[in-house]
Amino acid sequence: MRPALLLPVLLLALACSSKLERTKAESLIRKDYPVVVPVTVPEKASAEKGSPEHLRLVTLKESLDKSGWFDSTIQSDGGRETFAFRLKPDAPKAIKAAPKGFSMPAAEAVFVRLARMEPTREGARVTYEIRLEQPTAQFPIFQALHPDVKIGQTKPRHATFERRRGSWGLTGTDEVFRKAE
Repeated sequence: MRPALLLPVLLLALACSSKLERTKAESLIRKDYPVVVPVTVPEKASAEKGSPEHLRLVTLKESLDKSGWFDSTIQSDGGRETFAFRLKPDAPKAIKAAPKGFSMPAAEAVFVRLARMEPTREGARVTYEIRLEQPTAQFPIFQALHPDVKIGQTKPRHATFERRRGSWGLTGTDEVFRKAE
């Protein structure tokens, strides 16, 4: 190929890749999925009677008592109640110690599709959807705390992309959950 023709072909190739392609964005996001949606159980928590936090702790205690995996106690101190949860030795191995409590997988969230792409000054902002799937035995505990969440339900998430050295890179998402280790 002659050098005079090489420059226009090279410029055309660079111009075509200056916009983030939908398939490229999906493949970069898809690498981070599926993620584990956990239920967190505090070792000890306190709340004022009648407060939304107190109602949440009562619901958690009832769900944990039904599961049979935890010993739970309540101590009253005036207008406050302190809830304590201890893992029983025969509890499932999926329940792990976490900072200040326990964590157990409730379900998985999987990538569904890219919904919208918006160019920004630095790159692009993408809206995509995830879906809750594969509930575990601990899912009823999660659902007791989050009654509006259902298996199969989709939720929007956002990601940002920046162009670095001629290629696109995923710089962040607002996903709060992470892949299983």
